[in-house]
Amino acid sequence: MVRDGMRFTEGPAGRGVDRVATIRDVAARAGVSIATVSRVLNGSGNATPETTEKVRIAASDLAFRPSTIGRSLKAARTRTVGVLVPSLTNPVFAESVAGIQEAAAEAGYSVLIASTDYDPGRESRAIEGLLSNRVEGLVLTVADADRSGSLDTLDEVRLPYVLAYNQPERAGRAHVSVDNVAASRAVVERMAALGHRRIGMVAGRFRHSDRSRRRHAGWQAALADAGLPPGPVMEVDFNDLRLAHRLAPHLEGPERPTALFASNDLLALATIRALRDLGLSVPEDLSVCGFDGIEVGRLMSPSLATLVQPARAMGATAFECLRSGDLPGRAVMLPFTLRPGESLGPAPSEPTKALPDRRFPPS
Repeated sequence: MVRDGMRFTEGPAGRGVDRVATIRDVAARAGVSIATVSRVLNGSGNATPETTEKVRIAASDLAFRPSTIGRSLKAARTRTVGVLVPSLTNPVFAESVAGIQEAAAEAGYSVLIASTDYDPGRESRAIEGLLSNRVEGLVLTVADADRSGSLDTLDEVRLPYVLAYNQPERAGRAHVSVDNVAASRAVVERMAALGHRRIGMVAGRFRHSDRSRRRHAGWQAALADAGLPPGPVMEVDFNDLRLAHRLAPHLEGPERPTALFASNDLLALATIRALRDLGLSVPEDLSVCGFDGIEVGRLMSPSLATLVQPARAMGATAFECLRSGDLPGRAVMLPFTLRPGESLGPAPSEPTKALPDRRFPPS
């Protein structure tokens, strides 16, 4: 049954809350394609009576709301767009949302916002929630733009969308981004120019962010071009900002890095804090550079060196692309800049001092 917008299930263990059914669930239960479900529930196209019955039974069993696709595509215009981002606590996404809202307001549109907290499993539920509010299109950042079931569904039901920050290889998915590989190469090339020969990386979980994977690819390529061996890669949760226990094992011995590249600015700031907790100085012992260009990085001591991507312009441009309607294959690459900061300095002439004998609790 459905109660207060949630689907409840009965089972041997009693009653519990299950996730809201999606069009993909209906298609799987009925044994048909997503496109067939869309046609049946929208009353468009041809389907045999047997197929129609299967789809309607499956939709009823799963308490699926046809409005999440049908009304969004066929009802009168709502002048509302949906926005999906991984996090609103990360300033780079908050800034892009501000850009979307500003552009939308000028065009007479309202904006509905949802976030996934870097959880790929929440994407489909968040998108279904936005569609149930009959948005006319979406601006979204997903975990993996090339292997996203949510985007597959949007493609099937032909709801317009534009990706922001994602840089898919798959053709036909409109997106606005910076060149993540080239941008990361620029960071590593700057580190190498400052004399760093052992450069490590602190990266957000690759399965949660195709941007993190691309930045790692740029890091690898730049090191290879410079003839430098790859330093350690520390893959961490985006929401885990206490990193001392993760970094410590990689900062011992003669091959320890003298510079660390973080896949976003929040991780860079967390890395600086962790190094301080470990008794090391930035940039005297290790240099750190981030990626995003959040303004708070300027206010820190040391100020954060970072790769700046134009977040507000990213959001505004994505909205304008969505509004234009000319989406298939549309790709807009925005410029990036490398912002100097006190956290990135020359490689130390003397070996980095040994870590104090401190123990940190396991994560």
